[in-house]
Formats: sequence, structure tokens, C-alpha cells
Amino acid sequence: MQRLTGLDAGFLYMETSTSFMHVASLMVLDPSTAPHGFSFQSLRELYAERLDQAPPFRRRLVEVPLGLHHPIWIEDPDFDLDWHLRHIAVPAPGGMKELTELAGHLAAIPLDRSHPLWEAWLIDGLEGGNVALLTKVHHAAIDGASGEELMVAILDLSPEIERKPPPAKPWEPERVPSDTELVAHALASLAQQPVRAIKTVRRTVEAALQIRETNRRQPDQKPPPSPFSAPRTSFNATLTPHRAFATASLPLPEVKMIKNARGTTVNDVVLTICAGALRRYLDSRDEHPDGALVAMVPVSVRTEDQKGTHGNRVSSMLCTLATDLDDPLERLDAIHACMAAAKEQQNAIGADTLQNWVEFAAPAVAAQAARLYSRMKIADRHRPLFNVTISNVPGPPFPLYIAGARMLATYPMGPIFDGGGINITVMSYLDSLDFGVLVCPELIPDPWAIADGLHDALEELAKAVDAG
Repeated sequence: MQRLTGLDAGFLYMETSTSFMHVASLMVLDPSTAPHGFSFQSLRELYAERLDQAPPFRRRLVEVPLGLHHPIWIEDPDFDLDWHLRHIAVPAPGGMKELTELAGHLAAIPLDRSHPLWEAWLIDGLEGGNVALLTKVHHAAIDGASGEELMVAILDLSPEIERKPPPAKPWEPERVPSDTELVAHALASLAQQPVRAIKTVRRTVEAALQIRETNRRQPDQKPPPSPFSAPRTSFNATLTPHRAFATASLPLPEVKMIKNARGTTVNDVVLTICAGALRRYLDSRDEHPDGALVAMVPVSVRTEDQKGTHGNRVSSMLCTLATDLDDPLERLDAIHACMAAAKEQQNAIGADTLQNWVEFAAPAVAAQAARLYSRMKIADRHRPLFNVTISNVPGPPFPLYIAGARMLATYPMGPIFDGGGINITVMSYLDSLDFGVLVCPELIPDPWAIADGLHDALEELAKAVDAG
């Protein structure tokens, strides 16, 4: 029995009938490399063999009565692998448009909280004889970094499936605790919160004073955007339950060339490419926001000691996308400067501050507030907290295989929520940056207009670097 942290539980409380807080990945696989053939059964056997390598796969939630405290994880006494593995075919002709349309529909299915919070869909019928694997895991169980580690549990470095040794201690299901036990455990945890709250308040005040002093000493450095300073756009509104998905793959060496030429980071270039694509999209709609778009950029704060653990070790920064600037190089420089300032503030605030504050959220109140916010469409009545979520997850530079099938590409899918109807997540793999663009189609009817614009934005940026 393990209690969720406040940050992990927060993703449960944020979930509504239109906002689903799972993360997903769409992998395109070449089954011809499997030495002993590839099938749904061979995939199932692989998952069954690797369950011990991925603890969240067999943990399910137990809610505390009356919402007194955050839920707990238990080893599911009713675990059934066949509940989580699904098999489906993509409509003909099985191209990327058909695959991503199906992926969008599957992403709009919420996870069942009475089971461990994950599922995997094997998708047949792709052109060229390929297959795809769509995996969904609730954000309460993983963040981007731990999600990558979770996928490593079922991936191999060669077509031959590596036989993992059995665990030193066999897995044992847990008894579902009684309401009395849950309440007693919750009260014991709550008794420690006043001391933690005092420490968190003191640390927050110290950080605020430090940031003010830093801004006073560096008057020429523009601070990062503040919450609710983002301009309104057509995609910053209340969501519907529907989802649409599009993808793009860009050459990583070209992105690194730009990074080296301008003295920035790969993430700065990624943000600039996204900025260019979003600017083009808004221009095509004759939509002109009253300021530069603002991105929320998740940042892993997982330490070396925390590697191999699951749950969320993540914070976030707000960064301008400088979409009010016409010159793509000026846009890149502005984003680089903003990210540097945001990182400096992040260091001053401390990696654990956000996690400490959400630890004190009242579960019943937080969940009710999220549902009320969605039901009353409050996101339509104020400026956005930010315009878009852009997340960059580093992946491996070497080929990976699942049940013998070579992974050709992996397109991540991050969650969207009321007020933020688009998420752009990118993962590097081999010499490619694989982008996943998840949207609410009632707010962005065609996500391919943005995904295709990523190619144009990279070309524009590369030409500017060459000309400069």
C-alpha cells in the first residue's frame, strides 16, 4: 500500500468528462524483423514476462472515504492482463492519416479506475505490412521520464527477445484495505501536514525574495511570462471529449546544426519550430493574437537517485514563443533568453516547491472544483493560463525492438485540458525528432495543418541560419 503524492493525485483531480489525464505513445513497428514471427499472442507473452519490470502495470487505485486524503496504490488482487491488451485494425488504405485518426479516437477513451491505469492497443493493417502499438498510461502513475523507463521494460536492443531473470521476490497481490484502515492511514498522514506546510510557506517566501532580488540586479533581463498573461486564441477554450492527432518527423542533425550555429539548446530550437508552425496556422485563419503565444514547458526534476522510480518528478516553466517577431532567428534568440531566465527562476524556487504545495490539496474539493470549472466553461471567460503545452523527451539514438519487431518511429501524445486545446510533445529516436500533435477537433479541426507546418518552420529557420 503506497499513497500517491499530491502531484500524482493532482492528475486524477484534474480529470473530467472532457479532460483525460493519460499520456500515450504511438509506435510504428516493422514486424518483418521478428525472427520467430510477430503476432498479438507473441506481444501478450512479452508483456506477461515483463510485468515484474514495470510495477505500475499491476497497481490500481483505492480511494479514501470522504476524500480525506490522496488515494493509495495497491497491488491489484484481481489483475487480468487480457483486460489491458487490445487488438484492432486500421481502416484501408492504412496510411498515417488513417492511423492517426484511429489513434485520436482511442486517446479519447478514458482509463477505467477500477483497474490498473494503462492499456495497449496493437493496430494491424498499416501500409507496407507494418503494425502500430498505442500505449496509454495515466499521468498519475508516470511522467515523461518515468514513462520512457516504463517502455524500456518491454523493449529490447535486438530482434532477439532478452529473457529477463525472475525477480528475487515473487509478486504478491494485496488485500483491498477496509474503510477503517484507509481512514486511519489518512489521519496519520494528515497529522504530519502542519509541519510540512510551515516549511513550504517559508521556502516559498524565501524563493520569492530571491527572485525579486535577482530581477532588481538584472533590470535588462526580461522575466518569463506570468500566468494568465497569454493572449486569447481560438484553441484556448473549453474542450469537448473528442480528440484528433497528427504527427511529424524532423531530422535531428539539422536541428542540432541550428543549435550549434546559434549557441542555443535543442529544446530552444524545438520551441522555435513549434512557434513558427503555430504562427503559420493562426495566419492561415486570419487570426492575430494581441501578444506573443506562451508555452508551458514541463521540466523533469528527477534526480539520479530517483531514476528507476515511478510517479511524477516534474515541474513546469512558462516561456514566450515570440510569435510577434517576424524574423525566425530573433524568435529563437528571444526563446533562448526566456528559457535561460525561466531556468534561473526555477532554480531559485526549487524543484520540490510545486510538489510540496499540491501535497496539501483537499481531494474532494480539488476534484469538484475541476468538474465545476469544466461544466461552467470558465475557461471561455478569462485569459489563458498559457496557450500551448510543448514537451521534449529525449529518446535513444539506437534502434529498439518489441517482440522482435523494429521500432520505426514513436509519436508521443500528451494530455490537453480546458483552456489549452493543443499539446505538442516530441521524442527523439535515432536521427529523428518525432512530434505528436494532440488537439480538440472542435477547437482545431485539422491538426495536420500544424504538424505539416513544423516542416515549413524548420526549413525557414535553417535558411535563416544559412543566410546569417
